[in-house]
Amino acid sequence: MAVAVRPGEKLTVDDVCDELGIARSTFYDWRQKGRGPRCIRLPNGSLRVRRSDFENWLSGCEDAS
Repeated sequence: MAVAVRPGEKLTVDDVCDELGIARSTFYDWRQKGRGPRCIRLPNGSLRVRRSDFENWLSGCEDAS
């Protein structure tokens, strides 16, 4: 599935989980262990992930083999 990218786009946790095909619990587990993408915490406590941070994090996960 192609994803339309908007400059400055912020993803919700659900957006990230949907793109990666993972459960929310997996996302929060990675976050707790410092393995997930960088997040922004909004004043209401919600998390957002900048599209650029997500893409950079994903590139860093590539296996060189």
